[in-house]
Amino acid sequence: MQAQGLGFAMAHEFLQAGDSIVLCGRNPERLAAALQHLQQHSALRPGQVQGLQCDVSDAADVLRLTTFVERRWAGWAAAACIRWINNAGQVTRRLLLPELSPADIQAVVGANVLGSLLCCRAAVQLMRQQHKRNQQQQQQQGAQYHIFNCGFSRWGASLSKSACTHKATKMALTQLNISLAEELAEAGLSYIGVHNLSPGMVLTDLLLRDANPVARRFFNTLAEEPETVAAAIVPQIRGVKGTGSSIDYLNPASALARVLGGLPQIIYGGRFFDKEGNRVAGLRITGRRRRPLAAAASAAAARWQHQ
Repeated sequence: MQAQGLGFAMAHEFLQAGDSIVLCGRNPERLAAALQHLQQHSALRPGQVQGLQCDVSDAADVLRLTTFVERRWAGWAAAACIRWINNAGQVTRRLLLPELSPADIQAVVGANVLGSLLCCRAAVQLMRQQHKRNQQQQQQQGAQYHIFNCGFSRWGASLSKSACTHKATKMALTQLNISLAEELAEAGLSYIGVHNLSPGMVLTDLLLRDANPVARRFFNTLAEEPETVAAAIVPQIRGVKGTGSSIDYLNPASALARVLGGLPQIIYGGRFFDKEGNRVAGLRITGRRRRPLAAAASAAAARWQHQ
């Protein structure tokens, strides 16, 4: 799980639910800051949250991560890595493909596709070993371990305005979820579930990169802060059963309702961005307390009526 953005917000929610977690991130300073914040703002057991610097596109780093996780729970008879979430991601600038550098393309494919493949491989190996050591789980039916990849939902690709590099890699993860689940079932590894995780539009640097004022005004209705999304999807992740689930923060009906109900915000600006696409100061609050969408829409509508 990542050490910033949505990954960091999900880490907080898992800790609040009593889970033990391991974070990873490429940037050691950000990782250390994330760990320090979580340790200071959560009532934790010793060792409940740990982290390791890791570039998921590097096979050696992923091996180090797997070894770290194994040792993390070594000797804990009742503990195991039961969920592995691949949410590392990158985007290129929103340019025509010929205008992107090969290095930019390789970085996106490395983080989004190669990283997810390597981590899925590592997760399956780890979970298979855990299952062999746990005779009680061998008597149970259904999936006891779960892997999550952040691909597009069934309709997300049509809504996204990101570059083709981002769309292509995210659609690849959607297929990875389907194909890996089929392979595991055929191999008799039905105790490992594979699921899609679609958090929607999350207000992070990845989403805002190259976003023009019109797109940013749409974010007033369709996007959310990482903490809001994490608070909604983590309980679903913790409660998932079987295999092949898709946990989507938004569905087509709810997205349409948000757009229709938030038209004044799209035209005149609203809770996150003003009419010129500038970030509205003072509205971001850490944790779950947020200005409700309906209240923001009403305020924008009132401004509209008085203009």
